[in-house]
Amino acid sequence: MTTSQGELLPGTRRALLHRIAVAQTEGRAPSLVAAVVRGGRTVWHGSRTSVDGHGPDENVQYRIGSITKTFTAVLVMRLRDEGLLDLGDPLEKHMSGTGAGEATVAELLAHTSGLAAESPAPWWERTSGALRPEIADVLGEQPFLHPVGRHFHYSNPGYTLLGALVEKLRGAPWEEVLRHEVLEPLSLDRTSVHPEAPHAGGWAVHPWADVMLPEPTEDLGRMAPAGQLWSTTTDLARFAVFLANGDDRVLSAETVREMRMPAAPAGMGDLADGASYGLGLQVQHRDGRLFVGHSGSLPGFLANLTIGVADDVAAVVLANCTSGPLLSVVGADLVRIVAEAEPRIPGPWSPMREAESPSLELAGQWYWGTNGFALRLTADGLASLEPLSGTGRRSRFRANGDGTWTGLEGYFHGELLKAVRRPDGSVDHLDLGSFVFTRQPYDEGSSVPGGVDAEGWRGIG
Repeated sequence: MTTSQGELLPGTRRALLHRIAVAQTEGRAPSLVAAVVRGGRTVWHGSRTSVDGHGPDENVQYRIGSITKTFTAVLVMRLRDEGLLDLGDPLEKHMSGTGAGEATVAELLAHTSGLAAESPAPWWERTSGALRPEIADVLGEQPFLHPVGRHFHYSNPGYTLLGALVEKLRGAPWEEVLRHEVLEPLSLDRTSVHPEAPHAGGWAVHPWADVMLPEPTEDLGRMAPAGQLWSTTTDLARFAVFLANGDDRVLSAETVREMRMPAAPAGMGDLADGASYGLGLQVQHRDGRLFVGHSGSLPGFLANLTIGVADDVAAVVLANCTSGPLLSVVGADLVRIVAEAEPRIPGPWSPMREAESPSLELAGQWYWGTNGFALRLTADGLASLEPLSGTGRRSRFRANGDGTWTGLEGYFHGELLKAVRRPDGSVDHLDLGSFVFTRQPYDEGSSVPGGVDAEGWRGIG
């Protein structure tokens, strides 16, 4: 069955329903529920179930596993924005005696701490958290498997440490801080540490027979910040809007943008797959589109949240089986279906409110050596520098208010762009991290590093 808010065309709604129906059938999931967000609103909801009668709706809770890590990362970034920690701080600065104190906060967020992927046996996802009451029980005798900061190695214990860090600096349990600082401001009323009716039961489906086995539902204890939460498609749709746009009650748009930026070196396999990791968010380049979000799994449940930021479309997919449909693929497909069938309509062009002459004189064509670039000033107050050939280094720049600009992305991210002036006040050249951009290729009237040959340009004699 499916319901919708009537925001999408009938053909688009049918394509979405077809995609989740195929996923539920071929993945042999007892139930699967999904939602699509566009323009900051949920515009479609659908579900499939093996049970006769009413299928799960947008209010039914499923366990979301490691999507919990993104919530924990939001709490850590709030601490950073408040000045209570720096991402470069070693954990030891705030929590002594953990045995993993040399890893920085950023390395824990990006899974580059070198910590093991799992806690010592028995398997923490299927046993009571009471077996691991202390941090030492989560980390074991040899917490590190790799040099700190060198490799991406997904670590559940790393997020246990981040949850403990939140508790230490806030002086309150992780669950309480999460509810007060994230869930309540964003109106995520159906997201909780423990299941609240109505909720789905978790199942294991036999790989060689169409029979099922109920999975246990354990309280993960210390490991809760890595994977404890339950939620619904409605709440995760709201969370997706927050991760795309920010909300000043929780985190600014600039900070969530920072979370979405790759922060971990990609291994060879990840590089081939177009996968990376930000600060609590997975980053994936698939079929020409860039997606951010997170997947999750615990015995009995699969979950995925996928955001196509450029398309302004997000998808949430939840299922109650230990293994089955590849929800990250399903989520990306739902975004693609909407983005291709009903492309985002851009807002109308409008001019900037005020054109400042010192800035306007920088606009136009520039040359770095013999490479042509165009510098454009846009209504959002930014400047863009793009190669005229269409390929090569490009970046947007933010004005600093003193006549300089700071790069926001790519090769020039963080680099300073400034106009270097002659004694009469006219612009001699642009300096971008020591690169000189002149109005003409190797302009003899400008300060070109190494000078310009006195005989100038010439052909073959």
